[in-house]
Order: sequence, then C-alpha cells, then structure tokens
Amino acid sequence: EISKAFAAARDVWDILDEDDVMPEKPNAVELKPLTGSIRVENVSFHYRNSRKKILDNVDLEVPLGSMVALVGESGGGKSSLIKLIQRLYDPTEGRITWDGTDLRDAKLASLKRKLALVTQETVLFNDTVRYNISYGKPDATETEIAEAARIAFADEFIDQLPDKYETLVGERGTMLSGGQRQRIAIARAVLVNAPVLILDEATSALDTESERLVQKAIGNLMQNRTSIVIAHRLSTIQRADLIVVMDKGRIVESGTHQELLKNGGRYKSLHEFQFEDPDITGRE
Repeated sequence: EISKAFAAARDVWDILDEDDVMPEKPNAVELKPLTGSIRVENVSFHYRNSRKKILDNVDLEVPLGSMVALVGESGGGKSSLIKLIQRLYDPTEGRITWDGTDLRDAKLASLKRKLALVTQETVLFNDTVRYNISYGKPDATETEIAEAARIAFADEFIDQLPDKYETLVGERGTMLSGGQRQRIAIARAVLVNAPVLILDEATSALDTESERLVQKAIGNLMQNRTSIVIAHRLSTIQRADLIVVMDKGRIVESGTHQELLKNGGRYKSLHEFQFEDPDITGRE
C-alpha cells in the first residue's frame, strides 16, 4: 500500500511542479486588434512527458471576419490546436502568429482579452446568474448584462427564475439545464465582446430543442467576429468559410462544405455517416 501511495504521490508532485503560467518575455508587445489573420505556421506539438506528436506540421490561416471549422474523429488534434491558439501551450515546432506577431512575443493578457471561449463543458460558479454572466467584465452595468442575456436568448428563462438575475445557479450550474448553462456562457462571451470567438463542441451534449436555441444564440454571438469552431455535428458548420478535416494530428482536407462533398474524401464519409437514413437497415 505504501508503494502504491508513493507511485501516486510522484504523479501528484509532477503536476505540482508544473509551471501554470506561460513564460512572457520582458519586452513582450501588446497585441493590437486583428486586421489580417491568425496563422498557424508549420506547427508540431507534443506534451512535455511524451514524444508522441499530437500535431504534425499543421498549416492554417484564419482570416479576419471568417468562420473556420475543425472537424474529424476524436484524437485528431482539434482541441490541442485550439489550446495552442489560446497559448495554453507553445508549439514544439513552428509558430502561431497574430497579424505576423508570434504569440510568444506578445503579452498574455492582451491575447486573453481578444479571445472568447464557449466549450461543451460550461464552467459556472456557485453564485448568481448575474455574477456568472459578468465574470469576464465585473464592472458591467445592469443594462449591459441584460442586453447580453437577450442576445444569448437567456433572458426568457432568467425572468422565470425565483430571483431572476440574483438566483444562485448551484455548483457548476446544477440548478440549470444544459441548454440554459450554455446560454449563460454565451451571454458571458457577448458581454466580454472579444473579437475572436472559439467554440469547442458547444452544442454536442444538448437535446434538439436546446441545440436550436443555443445555435440561434451562437449565430448572434458570431456576428462581426472571427470564429474558430470545433464541431461534431456537421450540420452546424455547413456555412463555414473554411472547413478543415483533421486526422492523427494532420490536416487531411480543407475547403468549403460543397467543395469537400464534391471531392469525395474524408469529409464526405463523415457527412454520409451522420446523415444516412436511419430507416435503411440493409435487411430484406
């Protein structure tokens, strides 16, 4: 039992020894609003304690105002690429630039202020609806919070809560449904008003009705923003300016929805698998 405890303790110590803050250069520059594009240039990546490449020589451009969707099977490297764009990690090889500036040369705070993130696993605190919406902008006015909720289609259910904006949502938002939690998260992103939006499987865990409302809210949120979307349900990204298919850390296809269907490659296979007729069983 003691041997097992020491083995577990070593893993814990390894995590405690990790630096939870990315290094920032003394002469780091302030990122200005995006005017050109975010570029991923020949990026490869593996985690510190492994030599297995999670990303392998990835090249990608996200132009200002565009919607770029990342699709593919689990383990393809989509989420890892998103983490690098947020600079939660640095590339092992290559670089990621913001209008030509390497993210490693930029002030972290200036990058964070320009990114809004909505994920499948919504992070809510055991506090009021108001606190959870205004978390990214604590000095927001009542009017700003209400407007963000309206844009996120959250105002209707908030008005029906016992204490409206002062209602406690419970630990991790347990007092709310999945769709309601997502709309609170979207309202938070609206209030922050960051120019670059990252959506990571934001609707994959929702039922059909909740997904419809969340998709409408996301549509509002994406207006006049540069968007990078990880999508499992291909129906949600058919209007993307660029769809990138990833597999085993590489980009294997890219193009618009129609172009990729016409090419008859991996994307078409994924599309046919998701949209095949459930009534066709192949039995006589």
